[in-house]
Amino acid sequence: MKTRIIGAIVALVLAIVGTVVLVGYVRGADQRAAEGAEFVDVYVVDENIPEGTPAEEIEELISRTELPAISVAEDRVTDLADLVGLVTAAELLPGDQLREDRFIDPAVLAAQGDVPVPEGMQEVTVALEVQRVVGGAIQPGSRIGIVVTNKLQPGPPTQEGAATTIPGTRFIDNQVLVTRVKAGSTYTPEEGEETTSAVQNIMVTVAMTAPQIEKLVWAREMQEDDLAGVWLTLQNEGTSVDGSQLIGPANILP
Repeated sequence: MKTRIIGAIVALVLAIVGTVVLVGYVRGADQRAAEGAEFVDVYVVDENIPEGTPAEEIEELISRTELPAISVAEDRVTDLADLVGLVTAAELLPGDQLREDRFIDPAVLAAQGDVPVPEGMQEVTVALEVQRVVGGAIQPGSRIGIVVTNKLQPGPPTQEGAATTIPGTRFIDNQVLVTRVKAGSTYTPEEGEETTSAVQNIMVTVAMTAPQIEKLVWAREMQEDDLAGVWLTLQNEGTSVDGSQLIGPANILP
């Protein structure tokens, strides 16, 4: 009996010693690994950053720290200047590393989502350059105004009585409901054109009645031949259109 008890005690002691030695070895290995690890600078989120927040407004919500390179995301943000003009594509939570794929062009973000079409109306889509759609600020659910320039507006006849045309600009619709927005194609004009900069189109889908659609489609068709132009404005419930009138060469200046 005594022999069994002594054997059990010896086994217990050996187990404890073995555990201590193993833990010490593991800790030493971790320390040796850390001493030889490469550390890099990383931006980490300190406070919740909502979706759609401009990159220029997040500096006070993040901090810079050092982490082992092995635990850092490959697409981490290394320079906040690279994010200028972009917005967060999703909510960023405390502890998140600041990654490039979490930021997006505001025009692309606006393309997400859709809105039901009111009864009796139908949808139509127009593709317009970004500067013609309030810089991409229009989103599904927005209410917009539509301004059309008609370069074929009848003008005063010549001395010989021949017909003439002059450009005229006017709102053709207000409080139009936007149901969808999508980023369109980006193209670079060919040499010899007025500009060689890349131009981004945005596809805006609106809900309209049949007569409204006819006017918009006519204007957009004429724009293709440089005989008209379409611009969209961003409106709200309190937007006033008082004083709207046909504007042309005769009354553009006071």
